Amino acid sequence: MTGGGDTMLWAPQAWIDGQWAHAVRLQADRSGQWTAIEAGTPAPAGATLLPGPVLPGLVDAHSHAFQRAFAGMAERREGEHDDFWSWRDRMYGVAGRITPGQLRAVATQLYAELLAGGFTQVCEFHYLHHEHTGSLRGDPMAMCQALMQAAADTGIGLTLLPVLYERAGFDSPGLRPEQQRFQADAAAVLALRDGVRALGQTRVSAGVAIHSLRAAPVASLRDLLAGLGSDPGPIHIHIAEQAAEVQACEQHLQARPIEWLAREFALDARWQLVHATHAKPGEIEAVAASGAGVVLCPSTEANLGDGLCDLPRWLAAGTPLSLGTDSHVGRGAAEELRWLEYGQRLIRRERNVAADPSRAGGATAARLFERVLAGGAAAAGLPRWGLRTGARADLVVLDPEAPGLLGMPATHALDAWVFAGNSPAVSEVWVAGQRRVARGVHVQQAAFAAPYVAAMASLYGPQM
Repeated sequence: MTGGGDTMLWAPQAWIDGQWAHAVRLQADRSGQWTAIEAGTPAPAGATLLPGPVLPGLVDAHSHAFQRAFAGMAERREGEHDDFWSWRDRMYGVAGRITPGQLRAVATQLYAELLAGGFTQVCEFHYLHHEHTGSLRGDPMAMCQALMQAAADTGIGLTLLPVLYERAGFDSPGLRPEQQRFQADAAAVLALRDGVRALGQTRVSAGVAIHSLRAAPVASLRDLLAGLGSDPGPIHIHIAEQAAEVQACEQHLQARPIEWLAREFALDARWQLVHATHAKPGEIEAVAASGAGVVLCPSTEANLGDGLCDLPRWLAAGTPLSLGTDSHVGRGAAEELRWLEYGQRLIRRERNVAADPSRAGGATAARLFERVLAGGAAAAGLPRWGLRTGARADLVVLDPEAPGLLGMPATHALDAWVFAGNSPAVSEVWVAGQRRVARGVHVQQAAFAAPYVAAMASLYGPQM
């Protein structure tokens, strides 16, 4: 540490501008921003020596925090057929019961786990707007504030995205009884966004989200976009996740979801298309030309049987890409990166599908990491991100003694973290110049566990 509230760190190697740099000095000011990053320097006197290779923190660009309480609870088949839609109906049971206090406890545990998994910012796709009874009375900010408190408790950065949600499907006039607490029209979404911003909490920002084309009438979409105007905040939407969703959209709007969205609205870099699993080449080209991004959630998409996106085409088109943990069956960046590549290997029966032999020595992990590093910043609405001056002073330290990293040449540390580990390999995580994870766990984990266990017991009772 140095005087004046600055933080001085030194790393044996750090991932800077798409490659490993060695003997790196990193300095952050008291506001938690990087002010100096210099490679090839001896460790300064008084600097904190980081115990392994250093990576920039990643953005978890798609989270439903309450679903952490449901992860692992839907892995039994109750009938002849099980798919996304039957999973969704069971998930509604938790969505309908969880209270603000329980959400804070669940989200706090989740955010601590995400930090330990290498994520230092999370985009919360938030649609639990009302009381758990479904009543539209009460404080409309209560659930937002529960998430904000969880972010403050753990230190993670948060982009809160209140969701437009008005109907159960294309042919439904409104919401089903179990969906009533999700209700929010354009005016309500903008009011929630403004309410979050007005609180001015450190490391918290806000944009908006649209649940899906099936859940948002066209008139409401237009109202929301008119209300946004030129606001720079991100705009997220679930789209083309399920084949049945694509078919329903074709029936009701006479176009595929991405096709319709790109045709009807002036997409730009604010837009983030979550999943975009079922996209045709022309749709990919339209999204790439617009500058909009795509958020991929590999572990959840696998868990729900969504299907696999055309990753090589998204990569070749230059579309900004980011990662989300969505339903939180997986909560680590390395696992999401691994599943992103392995799904492609399985369906194509090839290896290193995402690699570009002309760049980064043909390293698959390097190409994917760089794409989601940049794409995640856009998804969260962060103008500067990563190990560069002016960005928030976040970093992830890998454990060089973890299985898969032990004895690995320095040039292959990123490859090993993504593809060779069989246990957690993050040693430390720093956010805004403060250490939040040490020896692989959040520094306050002991305080988070009991409220989380109590919340789970309240939600599931004797089943626990």
